[in-house]
Amino acid sequence: MDIKTLKTLTPSEYAQTANGYRAVSDMADAARERIDTQFTGGLRKANEGEAADAAQKQLKKLSANFHYAQVECGLISGALNGFSSEIAAPRRHLIEALEDASALGYTVGANGDVTYPAGGKNQLTGDEIPGGTAVGNNGMLSPSNRGLHGPDGKGLYTPSTGAGVLDIHHGNPHHAKAQDIADRIAHAVREATEIDERYSGALEKLKAAPGLDVNTKTWADAASDVDTVESAARQYLQHTIPLDKSPADRKKWWDDLSGEEQDEYRRAFPELIGNLDGIPAEVRDEANRENLGMLIAKFDGRHDEKSKTMLDGLKSIDGQLRHPDPASPPMYLLGIGDEGNGRAIVSYGNPDASKNTSAYVPGLGTALDSDFAKNDLKRARDTAIDAQKYDSSSASIIWLGYDAPQLPADEVVHNPAVMLKQDARVGATAYNEFMAGVSATNEHGNPHITAIGHSYGSLTVGQAAQRHGGIPGADDIILLGSPGTGADRAEDLNVGKEHVFVGAAENDPVSHLPSKLEAAVGLGSGSYILGDIVDQGDDDLWFGKDPASEAFGARRFTVDDGPRPFIDGQGPTPAHSNYFNPEKDLESADNIAKIVAGQSDHIKVERWR
Repeated sequence: MDIKTLKTLTPSEYAQTANGYRAVSDMADAARERIDTQFTGGLRKANEGEAADAAQKQLKKLSANFHYAQVECGLISGALNGFSSEIAAPRRHLIEALEDASALGYTVGANGDVTYPAGGKNQLTGDEIPGGTAVGNNGMLSPSNRGLHGPDGKGLYTPSTGAGVLDIHHGNPHHAKAQDIADRIAHAVREATEIDERYSGALEKLKAAPGLDVNTKTWADAASDVDTVESAARQYLQHTIPLDKSPADRKKWWDDLSGEEQDEYRRAFPELIGNLDGIPAEVRDEANRENLGMLIAKFDGRHDEKSKTMLDGLKSIDGQLRHPDPASPPMYLLGIGDEGNGRAIVSYGNPDASKNTSAYVPGLGTALDSDFAKNDLKRARDTAIDAQKYDSSSASIIWLGYDAPQLPADEVVHNPAVMLKQDARVGATAYNEFMAGVSATNEHGNPHITAIGHSYGSLTVGQAAQRHGGIPGADDIILLGSPGTGADRAEDLNVGKEHVFVGAAENDPVSHLPSKLEAAVGLGSGSYILGDIVDQGDDDLWFGKDPASEAFGARRFTVDDGPRPFIDGQGPTPAHSNYFNPEKDLESADNIAKIVAGQSDHIKVERWR
């Protein structure tokens, strides 16, 4: 990048090229869809045998090629648009500096030196003050590249002040203006060079070799390409997407975009758009299904335990999305990622179109693995199915948007000291952001929203509810198998105590965890300072007042006592996992469904502990 290149560069040409790549991406997407729906489906119905199987195989390969072209052309489009947007500013600054130089009669050299004319007579000596040349500051402390030089080239650099070179010609009234112009030119070229190198490196990665075989490795590379483009375009994205604004502001920004602009962002930055609170559910779902496939390819073939565990969870979610249960509400993938122990947000039913929406936060030991994909998704699915019996306009979300403590419930029962609040506090911030997005994108003026926390997830919900203003949009809160919320009273959760509901099975040991005082005395621990254990009464649990107690003041609903630990032969904490399950605890599942559907007046209540 130099002055001539930057001056003659036309940003709009790169934007036009980006439009061309987006059009190719759109055509590839349409071709893939036609192959998958019209050709493949028709061939499957009409033909059987080896020839038909071979044709199906070739169609599948062709579909994969179109899919890959769609993804990569979308990324190229995003990179070119980012470059077009970012390069415009330094180019504008360069042209403004050149115009100022021309207006003053200065000459600008090819390397950015600015030559200025003589400055009249020296009042002391009567000598003519000669002209000179100003060299722009390129960041190096050297008189050869920064300063004012007369025809003899002599000068003295003063790095302590950054004032440039002071020489016998310092009395020339032109030198300060010339130096300012030279510095502006140097800065513009330097900024443009950084932008050019950043985007050139990203685009270089997007090149594909002729005859490329689209396979798992190819998709793993595509996942890397997504990260590369987002990294290169970070400054562009920060200026164009309201990342530091509220989900409501992001929703407004999205709605104000044209359809073409929305499509461009979704294709070029799927990981960002798919996980951005305030973006409509259908858009996030489409982007995240793309993200899911690339994440699977990324982890496929890795042999470390974390990768294999996460891959199992990703594949299970992918299988459910591809082959949904016909008896279940439609699935929406609202979030997916490999951050920390994994991120996954799945809704059963469209949360934007539903009058009633719940978001359930899982607890101890939850991570993106096959158990999560099997059990936690089922809890959200069961809740949605049951809630729709009372109001068909109901959706249920499982929200794994934080790192829960990675330890089983039975370990916590025997050693609660290993469980701390920090994960819940971090999770509370992310959960409130997500819930603000749920409210922002909902199409109903005043949707009924329920926050649900199970196990350690109830602490996360409790921490979120105690933030200023409470959980955004939440009307009701359900706490299940809770070790405490960090609050002493239900009214501290900012929805009114009559809207805080508690399910606590008598045989669930997590809901009976001892207070820190009881643990310190009963377990002989000396690790708690006095401030941790004062003012703890009979109704206290590990994280504050027992939500099922009269002192807490929530509405406790009936649940089955559940199997007894060990005695009934189902392990140490079987009752801790039954609250959502209509096969194992119909009464609890039914009460949860009624609350989610906005019919809490019909729940069956139970006496406080």
